[in-house]
Amino acid sequence: MSNGRFDLHEYNNKYLSPHPFSIKDTMSFRNFIDQLRSTGKLIEITHPVSSKFEAPGIAKEKGAPILFHDVDGKKAIMNLLGSRDELAAMFSVPKDGIIERLANVSPDGETKIVSDSPTKEVIETDVDLTKLPIMKHFERDGSAYITAGIVVSEYDGTMNASIHRLMVIGKDKLAARLVPPRHTYLLHKNAAAKGEQLPVAIVLGADPTITFATTTRVPVGKEFEYAAALRGSPVELFECDNGIKVPHAEIVLEGYIDVEEVADEGPFVDITGTYDHVRKEPVIHITKIMHRKDPIYHGILPAGAEHLLMMGVPYEPKIYNAVGEVTTVKNVVLTEGGCCYLHAVVQIDKQTEGDGKNAIMAAFAAHTSLKHVVVVDEDIDIFNPNDVEFAIATRVKGDSDIMIIPGVRGSSLDPRGAPDGTSTKVGIDATKVLANVEDFERAKMPQE
Repeated sequence: MSNGRFDLHEYNNKYLSPHPFSIKDTMSFRNFIDQLRSTGKLIEITHPVSSKFEAPGIAKEKGAPILFHDVDGKKAIMNLLGSRDELAAMFSVPKDGIIERLANVSPDGETKIVSDSPTKEVIETDVDLTKLPIMKHFERDGSAYITAGIVVSEYDGTMNASIHRLMVIGKDKLAARLVPPRHTYLLHKNAAAKGEQLPVAIVLGADPTITFATTTRVPVGKEFEYAAALRGSPVELFECDNGIKVPHAEIVLEGYIDVEEVADEGPFVDITGTYDHVRKEPVIHITKIMHRKDPIYHGILPAGAEHLLMMGVPYEPKIYNAVGEVTTVKNVVLTEGGCCYLHAVVQIDKQTEGDGKNAIMAAFAAHTSLKHVVVVDEDIDIFNPNDVEFAIATRVKGDSDIMIIPGVRGSSLDPRGAPDGTSTKVGIDATKVLANVEDFERAKMPQE
């Protein structure tokens, strides 16, 4: 941007690779892969592997971003945002600055409608989902699953973009897990009540900032504006034949959610690494596939690091802002050991006794699926489990510093939760006692 106006030359120089792409190929999926490659973070597998168990198994073993050049004859990438290092690089901030970046961005970026897209390089109306390297990840999986598909839908003037797990049940059919009362579920429910199909487009391989933005809780219909604000440049959208507007991507599946048809969905491994239940879920009919030449399929390993971060990190700014209303908050992390969803560590600058417990209650209110939270002082490294354990060991008195809250709403993904969806939550105030704060001072080596 220059003088508040959009500058094509500046945009190309900042957001495109050195290759002569047009503006429609902005800060693309491929450019991000090139960035991983150039920094030595990308593993590349050139020999043929199978989409059934083999590719997911290699991705789980390696952990790092991994590009397969031949999954059933097609390219695929996994672990794309598999660590906070990749997230930090995407946002151009240090790892401990991710939370501040996310907490201070409003969903007020710009979107632009364009007439063409590199996604339209190949258009197939004879739909066959088996031609894509859609993976079967674990032995009890109900079928192969699309795990990184952004489902974009619109009804009665309301748009939503969010990631849903999508089980392949036919050459042109998917069973979609729609969680009530989230937006896609509500849009489908509203359309079905009037006997109408819900048009959708499933986006695979968009700019990773866009993919991340669609996992975040933002005002209704503002996912692409939020993505634009995060990356500091407009998000271009093109219109599918069914009226749905989507960003440039490697692959787009166009279709609709059936009014009445449902199918068994599952089993599927969710963030806890355990199998979620089989349910009757709506069926998506795919009527067209658009993709780039030699497309790169994006798969997220269920219960892998990318899955956990995509699920959890968007809640961190919600907790951060909520705690900031009751005390001085410094940082928040949803820990990997807690599935990046059920356990949080909150770092505060404690001013008065009671701040720790206020922070606990604010965190639970901000993220209702949170099960356990630990509040610590500024001298504790919240990214270091040993440091957090040290705080619990030396600053917690069980009868006064632990809050137990039974019979409250929990997470449906918690295998220890009650059948009615309730749980028992535990908050641990692992902050120093201000009256004798000197007793908690940690010894330091003298500086040279």
